[in-house]
Amino acid sequence: MTSIELFAGAGGLGMGLGKAGFHHFAVIEWDHDACLTIRENQKRESEIVQHWPIVRADVRQFSFRKLAGRVDIVSGGPPCQPFSIGGKHRGNSDDRDMFPHAIRAIREIAPKAFIFENVKGLTRATFHNYVEYIKLQLTFPELVQNPREEWFDHLARLERHKTRGRYHGLRYNVIAEVLNAANFGVPQKRERFFIAGFRDDLGIEWNFPSATHSRETLLWDQWVLGDYWERHRVARKSRPQPPNYFPGSLRLDERPSTKAWLTVRDAISDLPDPERDPHGARDFPNHVFQPGARQYVGHTGSPLDEPAKTLKAGDHGVPGGENMLLKPDGRVRYFTVRESARLQTFPDDYIFSGSWTETMRQLGNAVPVRLAEVIAASIRNHLYPQS
Repeated sequence: MTSIELFAGAGGLGMGLGKAGFHHFAVIEWDHDACLTIRENQKRESEIVQHWPIVRADVRQFSFRKLAGRVDIVSGGPPCQPFSIGGKHRGNSDDRDMFPHAIRAIREIAPKAFIFENVKGLTRATFHNYVEYIKLQLTFPELVQNPREEWFDHLARLERHKTRGRYHGLRYNVIAEVLNAANFGVPQKRERFFIAGFRDDLGIEWNFPSATHSRETLLWDQWVLGDYWERHRVARKSRPQPPNYFPGSLRLDERPSTKAWLTVRDAISDLPDPERDPHGARDFPNHVFQPGARQYVGHTGSPLDEPAKTLKAGDHGVPGGENMLLKPDGRVRYFTVRESARLQTFPDDYIFSGSWTETMRQLGNAVPVRLAEVIAASIRNHLYPQS
């Protein structure tokens, strides 16, 4: 089972595919620090990335034709700044929009399947037509835009092909959905937009995996059974008050069949406090206290006993509230790089290279490894049901 990873970043999506059994023919990334992170881990003989063929290249200049017919799946996260809520919202008019080159990769390689991810902001009403344009280009990747054709005219032409129903070229069955990583065992409420497709000639019917974890089960374990607190050895007097929406929003007679959402406490409670025990923290790579965290309106940190807020990269440094821990006593501090890696489900032996701001940017842009593995495993099982 073979794959190619575009816009690899620090490697979260690629790791998920690797854990699901795919072998990368190429892992392409332009950013120097992201490539350095992967290569440093290769030097450390990190098994998960050790044999990755890293290619530092501008995807716009990369020819995929040599990989035609050799790749089962193309994956990647085209740069999301054009569509991010925290960005400038320029969308398809932004020269950082790399979706045209992701689509070109599909056209030149003709893989059996693909999976791309982006920020939830891409689903805003502002970008509705452009999202439909992306999906239709991925459906009919050989119907390329003419040199003098505006994108909305190209969209209209693609729509006519779709409704006509008589197209015999390269075609994909495309499906898109927003997934919350917390619903799949990631200790972070991270909503991302995924677009997947299977080549039409394969006749594969597929849908995104169903949620395996839920808030309702976490609330049940915390406030009905209480075993969450017992597992973490939190005394009654040290437990927070139940949330103000409990129990009114929990209309259940028994524990749900899903697993409980994982919390920040679940993810980091075995790590030494980097502020109080900096010596012990040195036993864990990238686990260094960063001073300067402060609360203000809209930036209040992630409570210890819920999944973390979405870690963000930020255009100008690390966003405060999204990347802070809110302690039970009301104080806040920044998550360390190691804690952030735990919240993104990277393995503990995977280190991040660069300054604190740069490493947090890599993590803020990453796909949680566990979520990527769940999606990739489902795709693998449909491509190769006997594997």
